[in-house]
Amino acid sequence: MSTPLSRPSYAAVLRVPHARRTFSAALVGRLSYGTVSLSLMLSLTRSTGSYAVAGLVMALFGATSVFLSPYRASLVDRLGPRRALLPMALLYAALLCVLAAACRRPGTSEAVLAVTAGLAGACTPPLGPTMRAVWAELLPDRRLLQRAYSVDGVAEELLFVSGPLLVGGIVAVASPVVGVVLSAVLVAVGTLAFVTSPATAALRPAEREKSDGPAAGRGGPGQGRALLQPVVVAAAVGVSVSAVDLLVVAFAGERGLGDGTVAWVLAALSVGSAVGGLVNGAVAWSSPTRARLPFFAAGVGLCLAAAGLAPGLGTLVLAVMCAGLFVAPALTTAYLIADESVAPGFRVRAGAWCNTAVNAGMSVGAAAVGLLVERLPLPVCFAVAGAVAAAAALVPGYRRGAARPAGGGGGTGGAAQSSSESSELPESSASSES
Repeated sequence: MSTPLSRPSYAAVLRVPHARRTFSAALVGRLSYGTVSLSLMLSLTRSTGSYAVAGLVMALFGATSVFLSPYRASLVDRLGPRRALLPMALLYAALLCVLAAACRRPGTSEAVLAVTAGLAGACTPPLGPTMRAVWAELLPDRRLLQRAYSVDGVAEELLFVSGPLLVGGIVAVASPVVGVVLSAVLVAVGTLAFVTSPATAALRPAEREKSDGPAAGRGGPGQGRALLQPVVVAAAVGVSVSAVDLLVVAFAGERGLGDGTVAWVLAALSVGSAVGGLVNGAVAWSSPTRARLPFFAAGVGLCLAAAGLAPGLGTLVLAVMCAGLFVAPALTTAYLIADESVAPGFRVRAGAWCNTAVNAGMSVGAAAVGLLVERLPLPVCFAVAGAVAAAAALVPGYRRGAARPAGGGGGTGGAAQSSSESSELPESSASSES
């Protein structure tokens, strides 16, 4: 399925056979994740009349979705996308429709809503990690893969911006349960189109991988250690970014600014992230991924710490936008490292661990900053939020099976490198990434 291309550009990525069809299908399915949260929250609030109950049900939905993600991804790796992903998506869609019907019926038991939401979250198909595994299969050239991951990350961020806007349009003319049903339709249609693509069919189940080295079994002895750096950085970035929401609200409250200013600051974070992601994907880096990741994590942390010193709204917007410039590159690079840290048959679950880390970090960050804002000066809270990402930059990077931290070499070999080489050579012995 792979095609060698001479010009590493975003256009070249989308010219790969079946890439546009597969990517478009995945985006349709992933749009469901941008619409479901707000639709379900509004539906539950109207149905139960209780913010507490709605919050509890949504917490169960989110917890089972996030923390079971690696296990669902392992099913995709073991069984293949068609046998694992499609049943998940259809069951997830069916449970969303059950939730929509339950919300339309007044007096539905809160326990029924909670259990159904928890089961729906447990079935959430890992479309993002699977799409990134497809990119890795289609694009053995690491420069092209970097661009593919960058455009994938930017597109995903746009989905989470456009999804709530779409729900806003729906609730203006119809019940929010329509948004829940739409989410079900999107994930079912998108996943069906995705798994029937020839590019997705190229992902082979892990049991079928043949190799004489340890990477073909359960991933080799150093695979978990190789994933430590990207997973920790992804979690730390999630903590820092989620803290921005409440910190900006507190900033606006202290200065008597309107709630509309919060939206502008958060939009600046998204714009900065999108720009940073596109620029990162377009640069032909001479340094290896494991050397760039600490730089991006430190950039997020330092810019957020500087944001706490902003004297006014303009400088806050600028500082937060600068922080955003490092967010997408940090996450994209984490996914790249996760991909090259594992054997090809384990790519979906490696990406899912990074996804889980980001989402778990965001949950922890939101809860922690709420406690800090009430006890510490706002500049200190910004500094603490930034320090989390900056501290993650200190986590050493290991190659799969390496005996010591990564040095200055690149990761062009990635998962394609033989297990005998990866178990003996530290990162500093590898060739530089172009």
